[in-house]
Amino acid sequence: MKENSLRVFQYLNEQGDFDYEKYQKIQIEGNKRKINSQWAQETTIEYLSRNIKKLIAAPRFGICHGTRRGLEQAWFAEYLGCEVIGTEISDTANQFPNTVQWDFHEKNPDWLGRADFVYSNSWDHSYDPPKMIQAWTETVRPGGLVIFEHSRYHIEINQLDPFGATLEELVVLLVRLGGGKFFVRDIWTEAPPQVVSKSTVDVNHIVVQRL
Repeated sequence: MKENSLRVFQYLNEQGDFDYEKYQKIQIEGNKRKINSQWAQETTIEYLSRNIKKLIAAPRFGICHGTRRGLEQAWFAEYLGCEVIGTEISDTANQFPNTVQWDFHEKNPDWLGRADFVYSNSWDHSYDPPKMIQAWTETVRPGGLVIFEHSRYHIEINQLDPFGATLEELVVLLVRLGGGKFFVRDIWTEAPPQVVSKSTVDVNHIVVQRL
């Protein structure tokens, strides 16, 4: 999978240049429109927590990106017994506990090399997947994990979900970007299905480990 073959929606201004403000505006509006909706489910977070404990006996700090109402970090904190924070690009982040208003493409110096794990089901909101992946993998400590949740809803692109990839395409991208810094350790396939609009959706989790 070549970088220029990534399916990414283009946020362009009248001059044909990348328009970050347009991206930010669309993401914030989408967040507020869906503020009462929730994709992640507690059964999935419990499942992931059990698997994380198999690889990291005593996690101390984790980050969840794109958490909207902050339920993911609350569940991880409960099941792992450690500090977990969430990020959200919208100013609604200030309404929810342990949630920081932050663009997940950017590296936060206070987090670099510190987290035991990073989790997200919102990676498809990226306008620049390689930049996002680099920021996340540099956030975890050596041996730390980055967990990408994938479903059939992560394949198609639109202006709110600008990055789309099949499970295989996302794995290939992660392998290509690893470059001796991280590697794809596993794909966890036994997570409980998500319930979306009364129908079930199978989810998988690509697990990246930092070297």
